[in-house]
Amino acid sequence: MPSKPLRIATINTNGIRAAYRKGMGAWLDKRDVDILAIQEVRASTEDIENLLGPGWNILHDAASAKGRAGVALASRRKASIHRVTFGDEDFDSAGRWLEADYDVDGSIVTVVSTYVHSGVADTPKQVEKYRFLDGMQARLPELAEHNELTVVVGDLNVGHRTLDIKNWKGNVKRAGFLPEERAYFDRFLGSEGEPNYNDGAGLGWVDVGRKWAGEVDGPYTWWSWRGQAFDNDTGWRIDYHLATPALAARVKEYAVDRAAAYDERFSDHTPVVVDYAI
Repeated sequence: MPSKPLRIATINTNGIRAAYRKGMGAWLDKRDVDILAIQEVRASTEDIENLLGPGWNILHDAASAKGRAGVALASRRKASIHRVTFGDEDFDSAGRWLEADYDVDGSIVTVVSTYVHSGVADTPKQVEKYRFLDGMQARLPELAEHNELTVVVGDLNVGHRTLDIKNWKGNVKRAGFLPEERAYFDRFLGSEGEPNYNDGAGLGWVDVGRKWAGEVDGPYTWWSWRGQAFDNDTGWRIDYHLATPALAARVKEYAVDRAAAYDERFSDHTPVVVDYAI
C-alpha cells in the first residue's frame, strides 16, 4: 500500500500570535500538515511551541531585531540536520533562511523556509534585498547538489511574471516587480518563452505553483488589507514552492488556501499547501 504523501505548507503569518488570534489554529487543525514553514514569526520559540501545541518539532531562526521577520519549520518528525548560514559573512540573514533535512520513509527531503526582504526601490532596503537574492542564487545549486529532493518555500516577495500580479502595469517601478528582481527568477527558473522554462532552464528549479496552475492569472497568495483588494482578487503571487526537478515530479496536489471571506483571513498572505509523493 503506498504511503501517504508528504504535505508541506508555507505561510507568512505576519506575526504568529496575531494569526492565532484570528483563526490560524483552526486552519492548521484541519489541514493535516506534515511540515509547516512559517515566515514573519515575530515571536519566541516558546510562543510557537505554546501555540502549535504538542506533537510538533520546531526549528526557529529569529531576526536580529526583536519583533521583526523570523522563520520557522514545524514538523511531525525531527530534523536530522539544520542550517541557517546564508550569504556573505558580513550579511545578516538572521530570521530569513532556515534549512532542514527530514527522513521521510527512508528518503531525505530538504526543506527551506525563507522570507525575502520586501525592499523599497532606490533605497538601502533594496540593496539588502539584492544581497539576499545574490546569496540565494549562490545557494540554490549547492542545495540541489546536497539533495535532489529539495524545496525552497516561503514569501519570496517577487512576482516573477505578469501573470503573478493582478495590476502589474501599475507596479513595474515598485519593489516586488522590478525588472532587476524578476531577472533573478529568470536565472532560477528560466525566462518566459525560453525553451524549457520552468522545466530545467536556468538553474533548473521548478516553480510548483506555476507548473500546477498553468498559464493563468495567479492564483494569488497575498492581498493588501486596504480597500477591496481581497474581495476583487487584486493580489500578488509571491509565496512559492521552488522544487528540484526530482521533487517537482512527485507533486500530487497544489492548493492555495484562500479564505472564504475578508473577515476570515488570519494573515494578509494565504497558506500554500503541496502534497509530495515520497
